[in-house]
Amino acid sequence: MKPKKRGKGPVQSAMFKVCLKEIISEEHPLAKLADTVEWEVFEEKLGPTFSEESGRPGLPVRLMVGLHYLKHTYSLSDEAVVERWVENPYWQYLCGGIFFEHKPPIDPSSMSRWRDRLKRAGLEDLLKDTIRAGLRE
Repeated sequence: MKPKKRGKGPVQSAMFKVCLKEIISEEHPLAKLADTVEWEVFEEKLGPTFSEESGRPGLPVRLMVGLHYLKHTYSLSDEAVVERWVENPYWQYLCGGIFFEHKPPIDPSSMSRWRDRLKRAGLEDLLKDTIRAGLRE
């Protein structure tokens, strides 16, 4: 099943959650990268690999692309990148987060399954371009 898309309208504040925009510096390299990457391109390219009718909903594309970028940039295992995501508001912002979260967004095993989907969609080059853009920032 296709992943749900995040709305483009204003974000409604949650009473006891901290908005990531309030605790990060927009000058931080990961915040700049998050605001410059064209995330829609990944969603368009991956769209055909999802089924409309069957299966559980897919994981958000931006989350998965962001986690893979962080994994390769910092030379981490799937488990380590998910663990560190919980501790870092910049990582959460890069991956499309709105509020600071205290629990892992996925099980680390989902990353290897997502990489298989990535290969089928031919997106390895797009992910490499994102990594190169991040390293330039």
